[in-house]
Amino acid sequence: MAEKVNQAWTFADVARLSDREIYGKTLVSLGTTNKNIVVLGSDLMYSNRTSDFLEKFPERAFNFGVAEQNMMGAAAGFATCGKIAFVSTFAAFASMRACEQVRTDICYPNLNVKIVATHSGLTMGSGGTTHHATEDLAIVRSFANMTVIVPADAIETEKAVRAAVEQEGPVYIRLGRAAERLVFQNGYPYDFKIGRAITLKSGKDVTLIATGLEVYESIIASDILGKKGIDVGVINMHTIKPIDQETIINVAQSSKLLVTVEEHTVIGGLGSAVCEVVSEKCPVRVLRIGIPDVYTVIGSPEELKDRYGLTGVKIAEKILNIL
Repeated sequence: MAEKVNQAWTFADVARLSDREIYGKTLVSLGTTNKNIVVLGSDLMYSNRTSDFLEKFPERAFNFGVAEQNMMGAAAGFATCGKIAFVSTFAAFASMRACEQVRTDICYPNLNVKIVATHSGLTMGSGGTTHHATEDLAIVRSFANMTVIVPADAIETEKAVRAAVEQEGPVYIRLGRAAERLVFQNGYPYDFKIGRAITLKSGKDVTLIATGLEVYESIIASDILGKKGIDVGVINMHTIKPIDQETIINVAQSSKLLVTVEEHTVIGGLGSAVCEVVSEKCPVRVLRIGIPDVYTVIGSPEELKDRYGLTGVKIAEKILNIL
């Protein structure tokens, strides 16, 4: 039976809830004891579940309508008054529509604003190419002072949100849409620290460095390759910035091939961040698996993951081709 961590739900609840649902519940839990937390939304509070906080603490929740840029500016204002501002909208809007305000109003003055972006990557599926957030990590990790976190599942989402409250300065947390399969179902609770990767498996032949929902797919790929006699490790790189250089260097020295896996363009995200480290510290071959340099087509999230080679089976196939 899972241990409760200052919360009103159990592991069984987490197993059936989406990342954004756990986010909403965690906000309420935090807001009960921390009166400085305020929550801002842009006509999507029910979609990203900040409506839970709105219902519990209406005097500390603010809906700005379809005005993401104004919302970011207001969050900066709250932060200058000593508040911890949680801002939520779809990832495509947070990183692109409000890009200038995130950079100039929040990151430049290094204000204590937490941007929790939901419906990221390909999870909007048939919502359309304009709503597929496949460039957001490249954008936000380029901003000075910004911390960037991509939880692997609902369990890690709770831990990331709690850690963000304790982290001074801007934080971007990238969440999906649906109830993702749990990575940590056999290891809950576990130690989560911003900037410290989690080694799920060690492997001397290949090490998969994955983030977000691709952590689960990488575990599947590791199992497939293991049955073929290939020793494959899996690293959960939940923090993209600051990235865990020590872990990257260690696995670069102990594995024959590094493979990064992300539900994001291969340009500017996790793959680029890992390559930046190894090119300076420990040059090795890196295979980047992600969305190629294209605008994604419309389809269900499952169809799109298969199309762009982001399933466990497709990841294993790509590695076998390289080996």
